[in-house]
Amino acid sequence: MSGRTATKETANVVWSGSWVAERLGVELVGDGELRELLGLALRRNPKRAHLLVSQVLGKHVPQHPSVVYGAGFELGRRVRELLGEAGARRAVVLGYAETATGLGHAVADGLGTAPYLHSTRRPVEGVARAGGFEESHSHATSHLLLPEDPDLLAGDVGGARDACGAGDTHDTRDAHDAGDARDAGDVRDAGDVRDAGETYSSDAVLVLVDDEFSTGNTVLNTIRALHERNPRNRYVIVALVDMRSPADHGRLADFAAEIGARVDLVARNSGTVRLPDGVLEKGQGLVTAEEVAQEDERRAGATPRPASGAPRPCARVDLGWPAGVPDGGRHGFTPAHRARLEPALPAMADRIADALDDGARRVLILGFEELMYAPLRLGAALEDRSDIEVRFSTTTRSPVLAVDDPGYAIRTRLVFPAHDDPADGPGDRYAYNVAGAGFDAIVAVVDSTADTPELHAPEGLLAQLAAHTAQVLLAVVPSYMPPEAIPTAATPAAEISAAAGESGVPLPSTVPVPSTAPVPSYAPERQDEPRMLPEPLRGPAFSSYAPDEVGWLLQDLSDTELEAPTEEREEAIQSGGAHYAESLPVEYQPSDQYQDLFKAALDLSAARIARAVGTVTETVLAERGPRPVLVSLARAGTPVGVLMRRWARHRHGVDLPHYAVSIVRGRGIDANALRWLAAHHNSADIVFVDGWTGKGAITRELAAAIAEFEDSGGTEGFNPEIAVLADPGGCVRTYGTREDFLIPSACLNSTVSGLISRTVLRSDLVGPEDFHGAKFYRELAGSDVSGHFLDTVADRFGEVADAVDADVKELLTADRAPTWEGWAAVERISEEYGIHDVNLVKPGVGETTRVLLRRVPWKILAKRGAGADLEHIRLLAEQRGVPVEEVAELPYTCVGLIHPKYTRGATGADGRAVESK
Repeated sequence: MSGRTATKETANVVWSGSWVAERLGVELVGDGELRELLGLALRRNPKRAHLLVSQVLGKHVPQHPSVVYGAGFELGRRVRELLGEAGARRAVVLGYAETATGLGHAVADGLGTAPYLHSTRRPVEGVARAGGFEESHSHATSHLLLPEDPDLLAGDVGGARDACGAGDTHDTRDAHDAGDARDAGDVRDAGDVRDAGETYSSDAVLVLVDDEFSTGNTVLNTIRALHERNPRNRYVIVALVDMRSPADHGRLADFAAEIGARVDLVARNSGTVRLPDGVLEKGQGLVTAEEVAQEDERRAGATPRPASGAPRPCARVDLGWPAGVPDGGRHGFTPAHRARLEPALPAMADRIADALDDGARRVLILGFEELMYAPLRLGAALEDRSDIEVRFSTTTRSPVLAVDDPGYAIRTRLVFPAHDDPADGPGDRYAYNVAGAGFDAIVAVVDSTADTPELHAPEGLLAQLAAHTAQVLLAVVPSYMPPEAIPTAATPAAEISAAAGESGVPLPSTVPVPSTAPVPSYAPERQDEPRMLPEPLRGPAFSSYAPDEVGWLLQDLSDTELEAPTEEREEAIQSGGAHYAESLPVEYQPSDQYQDLFKAALDLSAARIARAVGTVTETVLAERGPRPVLVSLARAGTPVGVLMRRWARHRHGVDLPHYAVSIVRGRGIDANALRWLAAHHNSADIVFVDGWTGKGAITRELAAAIAEFEDSGGTEGFNPEIAVLADPGGCVRTYGTREDFLIPSACLNSTVSGLISRTVLRSDLVGPEDFHGAKFYRELAGSDVSGHFLDTVADRFGEVADAVDADVKELLTADRAPTWEGWAAVERISEEYGIHDVNLVKPGVGETTRVLLRRVPWKILAKRGAGADLEHIRLLAEQRGVPVEEVAELPYTCVGLIHPKYTRGATGADGRAVESK
């Protein structure tokens, strides 16, 4: 649910700012949604008495997490549209502590590939400060910038990209201001003198996110400080609301001219607060009067305080937070981190759901000060995966007056001591609108730094929450610490024991002790390279591909006799006597007629393939980071991996690493190859690539294999999702197309795949320290069309660029969740044709081709009306004496059926015909 669609839900019958407006004469004016999204409250602050209370920020007002996340994500999408694809890929997002840490992170998600950093008020020993600034009207003013990567704010976030062009921006002044002294479409940069096509780090756009943009002082202080260190050409300010006074509107344009950069403003809504003279003094007096009245009522017993005493039991939830993923953006959060977090969220939400009482129907996920994004995403996942009514808010260090009146935005508050050993000393902390809200359960989410005795104390947060709900759960996210910040000296055990003894509360098991408890890190600790693992094989010694196109994590079995007649292999496979990966089929040698058909098909479909290659590559770059490591599943995935690498170089000038590994159905992926990859790259950067999906067997195989690898102690962080050229089976979320069409590389075997065989896994050939094996058919060099296939497709990259951009823009906002439509169709066909084994049903053009080339086919099902995509299928079927049956209702273009009751030599429909060719 987007933030903009939530206005009816957040609207109150009585405006939650009327109490303040009536007593102080404050007036909120702006667009039609403003009063539904903002309320008013008062606080004891010498600089600004009133507080704008957002209904969609997730700080003071419990709100649906989908609404909170959607509001930020939608703003990120608008920034993406403003910058264009190239500009968005080079953007860095900076959010403000403490209220906008989650909002800024959601904006970064909406941008797609942007790394994210938020300011912090928690200094971390050992981490160099990259800057700091002041927030003029805040209760706590000092902000620190502590990125782990010192280049994050320097603008070097992904190598050379296209500079912002006129086509990358549009006028954004419907509910926000371009904020520049030039038109929104004018992208001239001050001092921009460079050669055509050259880009500098100053082209990287800095996107600054706060919940409101009022005087602009905070943002301008930030930009000025950062611009002095690392000048750049463009800044974008993002806020939920633009609340500048008319006098302040001109300041942004003047500031942009002063620093010689473009400054845009993107806001969800706009308006202003009209303040009468003397409002600050009058507001302070009102706060004092209310506090005195409330204290008198408490003493008189009219408003009893919750009993303190012994806290109610609080159960812990083991989230299973993914290793290597930071708890937030305090030290930086990259697209690779995002790619690792996303697939882990459902399981973590399920663990929370399992821990809730059966009767818990209304649940609050309560974050902790700057820790907003992690609990927000957990809440959104819980909301998505259950019928529980979920709300989200966070604790805060800012004191606000609470008045139990429907016309006031802060109706209740809980007060408790700080529990993260803050640098500025002990103090009170607050949770608003939690007491009396009728929550059946509250899940407090803190980082491990804040999981202290103070949290568990009789007057601590958990005890305060227990007085207002039937169940309190505690979920702890490991506090991320950059490696340089982890102390090398062990904390003396006596000091730890003394700290626990003085408080009377045992230290929680999650409190990190550097000498014994490793802390998740941006770059997970690399495993030592397994013994005897060699470097990847490369052409021309192994394969006909150029050495930089792909490195094969395989062992060369070229001198081993592995081929067996097709009929013998089929008999052994179906009888259970052998696995298909223990031998190789005899390489099919295409006739001249078939070679001509391949070339015609390639000429016909080259542009179509180029478009799918571009689409899947751009999707990977957008969602998995600007420098992914491509790992193709040998061998059908390898030509696709090479083409993706060529697209990245053609379009973006980057050379992506590319390796090929073996995966075997029923046996899993080559674990030694994974170990090699983990020793040489960050596992989170690995993107698995395949040619197409059929029914999704390999998709499931890979997910299971990665899980088994991690469970056995292997490096964590590999994302099991596969990127494919074509996904007719609806089995993956990253694809170039979901159409089932002829990919010419499926027409041939090794002669279109670098002259490499399919992979082999046999215990007498592949030891525990070996890669899986494969053969290099050097003798087939005269028939090799591998380079011709790649060059023909790559030659069409230029003409499909616009279509790719349109496809990617649509895909990035579409629901691409796997439907598994193909698997359901295969199960149905298996039963209808009396096969009763889904492994003998091979759906799609690619898989049907494989059946005809490598297996003993029974019959081919062809979708009625299918045209040129099936010409090679019909030719192969004719050569092998296999009937082609036209079917009206078929989700694929064709399906190949392997004979279910095989006898030696069978090829045809009756299972008894002897191959004569």
